Amino acid sequence: MTSDAYRPSPPAQVGSEAAGDRWTLVLVRELRHPPERVWRALTEPGQLAAWAPYSADRDLSEAGGATLTMIDDEKPQDMEAEVVRAEPPTLLEHTFGTDLLRWELAATGTGTRLTLRHTVQERDWLPKVAAGWHICLDVAEKLLEGRPIPPIRGAAAMNFGWPELNDQYARTFGVPATGLPDHLEDDEDDAS
Repeated sequence: MTSDAYRPSPPAQVGSEAAGDRWTLVLVRELRHPPERVWRALTEPGQLAAWAPYSADRDLSEAGGATLTMIDDEKPQDMEAEVVRAEPPTLLEHTFGTDLLRWELAATGTGTRLTLRHTVQERDWLPKVAAGWHICLDVAEKLLEGRPIPPIRGAAAMNFGWPELNDQYARTFGVPATGLPDHLEDDEDDAS
């Protein structure tokens, strides 16, 4: 299957929490796969590279340092990361640049309720981050179903529903939809 046929799923359940002078996106997705399978998609480097906005230099299922390589089109960027907590298959918490990601997995019959808590610097980043993770998790779900499509990340997401998702999530959060992050706008300008 190619990503050309991809269309975003309906908006996910989202919320936000103040975290001192920062904000935490809370995004909840119901997946049709058991926590052990979802855990592997969150921690194994080969699976991460197939859906996430980054690849990892090691399995993330143990605490300790790691390098996550952010993949925005042709400009990969290495970021030092720290796996703070790893409790297979229910909790993974790690840094992502200056952000903190907390993945909570709860069994729901034959599936998993995945709750992502992504702490960011500014409130106006919440819709951007929600839209990006929305698309990534759609791609992850296809991978878990055995019907993988190529990852959709960086400026390429503009062609796969990111602007509409960003607008929808901005309305949900009650913040202006400010569009692409600066580093991705630069990539789009370079491509023209």
